[in-house]
Amino acid sequence: MTKPLQPADYLKKILNAKVYDVAVESALQPARNLSRRLHNKVLLKREDQQAVFSFKLRGAYNKMAHLSPEQLKRGVICASAGNHAQGVALAAHRLGSRAVIVMPVTTPQMKVDAVKALGGEVVLHGDSYSDAHEKAVELEAEQQLTFVHPFDDPEVIAGQGTIAMEILRQHQGPLHAVFVAIGGGGLISGVANYIKAVRPEIRVIGVQMNDSDAMAQSVAAGKRVTLPDVGLFSDGTAVKRVGEETFRISRALVDEFMTVDTDAVCAAIKDVFVDTRSIVEPAGALAVAAIKQYVAENKTRGETYAAILCGANMNFDRLRFVAERAEVGEEREALFAVTIPEERGSFKRFCELIGNLPGGPRNVTEFNYRISDSAQAHVFVGVTTHGKGESARIAANFSRHGFEALDLTHDELAKEHIRHMVGGHSQLARDERLLRFVFPERPGALLKFLSLMRPGWNITLFHYRNQGADYGRILVGLQVPAGDSKAFKTFLDTLGYPSVEETDNPVYRLFLRS
Repeated sequence: MTKPLQPADYLKKILNAKVYDVAVESALQPARNLSRRLHNKVLLKREDQQAVFSFKLRGAYNKMAHLSPEQLKRGVICASAGNHAQGVALAAHRLGSRAVIVMPVTTPQMKVDAVKALGGEVVLHGDSYSDAHEKAVELEAEQQLTFVHPFDDPEVIAGQGTIAMEILRQHQGPLHAVFVAIGGGGLISGVANYIKAVRPEIRVIGVQMNDSDAMAQSVAAGKRVTLPDVGLFSDGTAVKRVGEETFRISRALVDEFMTVDTDAVCAAIKDVFVDTRSIVEPAGALAVAAIKQYVAENKTRGETYAAILCGANMNFDRLRFVAERAEVGEEREALFAVTIPEERGSFKRFCELIGNLPGGPRNVTEFNYRISDSAQAHVFVGVTTHGKGESARIAANFSRHGFEALDLTHDELAKEHIRHMVGGHSQLARDERLLRFVFPERPGALLKFLSLMRPGWNITLFHYRNQGADYGRILVGLQVPAGDSKAFKTFLDTLGYPSVEETDNPVYRLFLRS
């Protein structure tokens, strides 16, 4: 029976790893804005700057560089959600070897295309890494290929461990903890072995998504567990079962495991962008999300943390979701369902209340409303906050002023779907005219609109969402009697906001007008 490798053995492997034929020593960059906010120094290890935009080429190349010429000639195979695939494809290209890559069908198209561009032969199979792995094992035997495991291999682990070697060389001062994303465990195994061999006082903290925490559950159970399913938002860490060797190492050397949720990761992606102007993928932001959570839970000040930004292979289309959820993840935005009386002036009174909330004026970030009841109006509203934990206090303040409010800030159904579904046909919306407006994004713009309206005109529909620009696009339905057409034109001219009337738009007639 082979004796398990110890940190000293891995230290030797890491020091002799062959990674710099393909990898660069990535920057260890201070996150100045985030550090200022957290009152702790945060360092970002920029593995998103590698040739394949992730750390995975380190372990893949180190493994393949140790293969015999005969093995390289026959070719290699791997299973990967994307980043390891690109690392193997690049390594095979450099070493003149064939590479077959089995990827889950859920892999972002950008990663599939990147692997093909590097010369890899892509086979799509299954919904997760584990499914792809089973297919790769079949093809390995059929075609006599050498399997390059994405994490459960000492040479792969050693290659990833060179990241820790660089961090400790680049920052020789106090370092309280290094935060590392975990999928199968290869990265944290390499990092933990090096740090615990060289500077054991530094805490190594593993980070997983709360819906893909196979390593945390395995360590807690004392044995490897297989998750029945994994969340796919962070596809780079969506692993149902961790490696045997990585489990052994993590159980022995990792100081703590943390889980973070989707909104926290979206907020962390934004934090990284603010400090670097770079966009990391969800897995790449896990460590930053965990640092923020760690500081909040432990109330630390003046400490130094390193976060490994392990990848930046982000599908562009996913940015819409990330931007939508980042503000809620940081709790810079709170969401509510508010009931207001269906009577003249109540909408204006509610908007004035938002402008006078305790703690200072708040901007409205979202407002969705459709008339549906003659007595009560139900509106979906988002407002800015000054920090975490304010949503409950704001909801209570609404209720004190006669506007019953339901806090939706942490309601997944509301954030994911309901916010986009407020509306529909209404029998009460007679004489309705529909207009698209461009409002300046400044305090008082909405109140100016409401103040200039004639008291006899009733708002029947209102849709607005802050998109981060210096102007807002707003859809408004107004009940304007036919005899008020001239007065309505005067109102629009006096208001001075660009507008387009959509009353005759066929889409409006299909979905909103009775």
